[in-house]
Amino acid sequence: MAPRRQRLVEHRRALGYSQESLAEAMSVDRTTVARWERGEAQPQPYVRPKLARLLQVTPLELDSLLAVPRIDESPECLPVRRVATPVTTLQAMPRYDIDVDELDDMNRRELLRLLSVTGTLVALPPVEDASADDSAVHLAETTDVEQYEALNTHLWQVFSLSTSKRLVYPLVRQQLGLLTEALERSHSQAMHQRLCILAGDLFQLAGEICFDGNRYTDAAHCYTLAATASKEATAYDLWACALTRHAFIGLYERRFADITSMLAAASSIAAHGDSSLATRYWVAAVQAEAYAGLGDFTACTRALDRAEAVSALGGQITQSGWLRFDGSRLPEERGTCYISLGRPELAEAALSEALDQGISLRRRGSVLSDLAMLGIQRRDVEQIVHYGGIAVELAMQTGSSGYIGRKLDGLQLKLRPLLSDARVANLNGQIGQLSR
Repeated sequence: MAPRRQRLVEHRRALGYSQESLAEAMSVDRTTVARWERGEAQPQPYVRPKLARLLQVTPLELDSLLAVPRIDESPECLPVRRVATPVTTLQAMPRYDIDVDELDDMNRRELLRLLSVTGTLVALPPVEDASADDSAVHLAETTDVEQYEALNTHLWQVFSLSTSKRLVYPLVRQQLGLLTEALERSHSQAMHQRLCILAGDLFQLAGEICFDGNRYTDAAHCYTLAATASKEATAYDLWACALTRHAFIGLYERRFADITSMLAAASSIAAHGDSSLATRYWVAAVQAEAYAGLGDFTACTRALDRAEAVSALGGQITQSGWLRFDGSRLPEERGTCYISLGRPELAEAALSEALDQGISLRRRGSVLSDLAMLGIQRRDVEQIVHYGGIAVELAMQTGSSGYIGRKLDGLQLKLRPLLSDARVANLNGQIGQLSR
């Protein structure tokens, strides 16, 4: 086994690449990148310029990263971070098999495989066993599905509380396995509908995990399956939420015109749903962001007003894992929309209202990022540095750089014309460090 090019591995990770994402950017197979890092192969000369460009190094620096340490070199000379590992673990698993990226990719591929299998079973009609005792079968089916419902609810809670969302991969995969087995067994039409609802729920959770990890293609696949399962179950609210989550990908990629039709469909579907749920109001809030991105102030304001009507539901608004909209985020969402529309006076009022509420640290970090963006529009360096610095600190404290980080990444792009100011340059470096 050739020594690992540990410096290459660490440099890749510092830039935010997984083995798979770097391989995709290089138009090679992931195993090729893995072989480069294990020292089993050399990048061909014709691919080295592109590799250097992606890794943001010079050709000489790339040669240094690709240098393979000699086996007889003393440990202190090797540029490898060594972690003490129990002897039993080393005996059970060779060191070259312990790779965070490979484990993450393995979990992801297995999850996607199960998603495809479960999605296929959802679309097939149920196979009923006429010879079985109806009452006994019904009791067993009901008991199983109630357990699955409780597990789904628990998984959403785990996802919400986890600082590293990808750690939920194995739990979701296990639950998908149980649902797949249930769909494969004979069951009634009514039970098939309940299982489809559970699948649509779980597909959305899988999509959220992928989305949080910036795997937008995988997330889109999950949301598409969620919409299919929800449609099969005639679960209008679940269906509308799946489409709305899918539209969020377009929001983050700034493809506002592409998602307006998807959100219009979600709105029409939600209109057929449960009027006591907040689904249609959440759709309207996301539509407002899309209209803001298109620069349509009038349509954005109308959509925000429709979203505000959630307050008419009164009392305790019913929420679930896949639907958690109660209108409490509307001030910050208004602020985000008004920033996109270039209306700083309206944005500041909305964002100040959001800060006055008892919001979570993660949401506070997002609002502060928007206030820093407002400072850029005003060319107010003091406001940029003040709010941007606090947002970075909150992202570091909460371990939620994936959530706040998207806002900070957008802020960083706007900082470039102001980098001659040392304070702005320092904030730019802090955001870059957070991303790494």
